[in-house]
Amino acid sequence: MRTLYPDIQPIRQHYLDVSDGHRIYVEESGNPAGIPVLFVHGGPGGGCAPNHRRFFNPDRYRIILFDQRGCGRSTPHASLDHNDTRKLVADMEAIRLFLGVDRWLLFGGSWGSTLSLVYAQAHPDTVCGLILRGIFLCREQDIHWFYQSGANALFPDFWQDYLAPIPEHERHDLLAAYYRRLTSDNELIRMAAAKAWSVWEGRCSTLDPNPDVVEHFADPHFALAMARIEAHYFTHKAFLEADEILDNCTRLQEIPTVIVHGRYDVVCPLQQAFALQQRMPHAELHIVRDAGHSAFEPGIIDNLIRATDQFALSQA
Repeated sequence: MRTLYPDIQPIRQHYLDVSDGHRIYVEESGNPAGIPVLFVHGGPGGGCAPNHRRFFNPDRYRIILFDQRGCGRSTPHASLDHNDTRKLVADMEAIRLFLGVDRWLLFGGSWGSTLSLVYAQAHPDTVCGLILRGIFLCREQDIHWFYQSGANALFPDFWQDYLAPIPEHERHDLLAAYYRRLTSDNELIRMAAAKAWSVWEGRCSTLDPNPDVVEHFADPHFALAMARIEAHYFTHKAFLEADEILDNCTRLQEIPTVIVHGRYDVVCPLQQAFALQQRMPHAELHIVRDAGHSAFEPGIIDNLIRATDQFALSQA
């Protein structure tokens, strides 16, 4: 079974001024002359981390990571102003032009798969491949499953902590109730809601309990950006038309695509990956039998690194 490549450090770091007062963090590692790959992180609002560099052979890839608007090292932190899907697509294109990349591989999981697909549908000629994990189509039913009714049947104990900040009379629409608190002027209310929201996701992300993942999701800096930005996007239906991603899959038919999805993914159930592959029959779908949603479960890591290694061989 394949494991992560050794830890590496960035060779270049940039702060790119984009539109509307946002400044986004971008870094490069690996081989400057290698295959350009953009790691598209999840959330929205999750930010990138050092381990994200380790899915790629540093001798073969020019590894590009960036923090999307409002999260990680990008500023202003947890900002919702001028923060939407089209702006993120424009930011990705700005990064490509700034770095002088002609075409690149997109590697994205969860919300990162959503954003990678939307970008590729808007700019198919700039994308030489897609490696996607934990497909999130961001449809209304997908959001409802995790934040209102569905996943709670599998994690009723954790669900009680998710419900705790919300009074009984507001629980018929938990997304709206959370959004009100996450945009409150009261810092204590904002942080309590952010931690409950983020920890719920962290607890449900792995097949086996993982205290390190939960601790990461509970970190106040991470949780505030993650919860506020996710609630902002999901309240606005991810700034996408209904079924937009599935309806535009014909634009991706020339792009080599690998999809990796855990069979027991509770955050983004497998049906989403299956629905995408039905619209993209040329895509390889790898269902990992002993995994949930996290990119760092052994079976997911194995499949993702096999995919990046195989793509590098195909470009030799």
